[in-house]
Amino acid sequence: MAKTALFAGSFDPLTIGHEDIIRRTAPLFDHITVAVGNNICKKTHFDTQTRMRWIEMTFANLPNISADTYNTTTIDYCKEHGIKYMIRGIRTTNDLIYEQEIALLNKRLAPDVETVFLLTSPQYMDVSSSAVREFIAFGKDATEFLPKNIRNDFIKTLNYNTLQK
Repeated sequence: MAKTALFAGSFDPLTIGHEDIIRRTAPLFDHITVAVGNNICKKTHFDTQTRMRWIEMTFANLPNISADTYNTTTIDYCKEHGIKYMIRGIRTTNDLIYEQEIALLNKRLAPDVETVFLLTSPQYMDVSSSAVREFIAFGKDATEFLPKNIRNDFIKTLNYNTLQK
């Protein structure tokens, strides 16, 4: 049986921290789905199709990585797709506490699904999608926090979004 994993998030936008976690876990699993969740509690800056495109562009050279979207709970997505592992990146102790609570709840709802925690590489501990969005809001260049192969598309998308307002 193939070892499949899910790395879920809003990826608004995908950062070099996300990329690092996914590339480091890719050899551990037969397949990883990077899924853009539509969190009803979050207002997103970039549309779902754009975030999916960035995931596909970033991992085009890794055949065991695919992108998807979902409008349900993460644990329900795992159940529906037969996924037995969820990958979570940990940057800070606050992340650990938050992720631990969710992992314990998910374990109660789906005892056969394991959460795998991976510590963020030290050079990316300060990188977050929230920080990137804040930089954008203040007109700052945030491209250094993005995977290299999406930076041009990010700039085009940002300019397009600005022109549409």
